[in-house]
Amino acid sequence: MRNIDVLKNLASKGNSFTVNDVVKISKLDRDSLKKMLYRMERRGWIERIEKGKYLIIPLDAQKGKYTLNEFVIGSLLVNPYSIAYWSALNFYGFTEQIPSTVFIQTISRKKKQDIEVFGVRYRIIRLKGEKFFGMRKEWIEDFQIKITDREKTIVDCLDKPQFCGGIVEVAKGLKSKDFDKKKLLRYAKRIGNSGVLRRLGYLDEFLSLDINVPRPDTRNYLLLDPTMSHKGSTSSKWRLVVNLNKKILEKLE
Repeated sequence: MRNIDVLKNLASKGNSFTVNDVVKISKLDRDSLKKMLYRMERRGWIERIEKGKYLIIPLDAQKGKYTLNEFVIGSLLVNPYSIAYWSALNFYGFTEQIPSTVFIQTISRKKKQDIEVFGVRYRIIRLKGEKFFGMRKEWIEDFQIKITDREKTIVDCLDKPQFCGGIVEVAKGLKSKDFDKKKLLRYAKRIGNSGVLRRLGYLDEFLSLDINVPRPDTRNYLLLDPTMSHKGSTSSKWRLVVNLNKKILEKLE
């Protein structure tokens, strides 16, 4: 089978493929397979995303100039997946900060959690199955990708503030009030982390959002923002160490 025929066959199934996909179609031995992929890549027909996985370049694209949106590339790195955390915060306009890394959730094992593709860094975060919910589909450059919805994005960031730039970035999203309060509270309870409810309760009260988060039934304290210094005042109501300058929250627009 000619290289171009193999490529057309692969392209009919999607915009990316694995080495195993080529083996099934061509039935070539390992050496011949390597030569085929090398020639395709040299001609600008394909480009390697990561070991064993390739992106098919449209035939009318200029060699070396074709790139896909980083969310589309991210969707090819692991399955199942969802664009999440800081990346989703920015997508919804909850923060003006543009993260230098694309954050992706999955329940699958991935040997490499930090990957660089075409000069863009990707961070893959593995979750427990019960935390993998609240996704929606969006169209980007003729490709459909999965991303956490507004409410799940906020809850995820309260769950793991280190993946969104800290609690201040979450507070910006909450301040916008561009979300469903009932769904947000339902998600916060569902994710199974009392820290999410405590952080949400504190911010709800501080920002006067009227979400009506229930008080925690616990004696231990945790940090409002795990990315900051461990020193701060305490909130006995929410069982939090408020290790964040309140003036920063007061100045949020």
